[in-house]
Amino acid sequence: MAKMLENEADIRNAAIALLARREYSRAELVRKLGPRVEAETMLASVLNQLEQDGYQSDQRFAEVFARSRLGSGYGQMRIRQELQRKGIARERIEQVLLEQETDSRQLALECHQRRFGETSPADQKEYARRMRFLVNRGFSFEDARYAITHTGAEEG
Repeated sequence: MAKMLENEADIRNAAIALLARREYSRAELVRKLGPRVEAETMLASVLNQLEQDGYQSDQRFAEVFARSRLGSGYGQMRIRQELQRKGIARERIEQVLLEQETDSRQLALECHQRRFGETSPADQKEYARRMRFLVNRGFSFEDARYAITHTGAEEG
């Protein structure tokens, strides 16, 4: 069991230790540190101070997370869902996704080609398998259909 955090200095040090490894949303920090803190007001106070000092920012977290996921071949629907799960406000999510300026069809096409190469699906079962893969990665049905039907030289 992790050591209880008894004062603001302990909470601040624990939060900074987490933030030194990667960006965290405020909700993630509350989830991680909350069980180790007796007074929630003390935790909220420390997190507010960290935000004011620039150590923690939900905006920065959302930007880094979205850029990372887009680079890994995930679609906007999946990224939106994951950011909501991490406690980021809907307005901020929409703003971050708009700023990324991605062509979701092109991203779906690249993801499809990385996974399945330049070949077209051999039958309906294979088409359905590829469709499931792309939709599970967060692409819309339209973008997935486009990616599956526009392989190889037909690109664009």
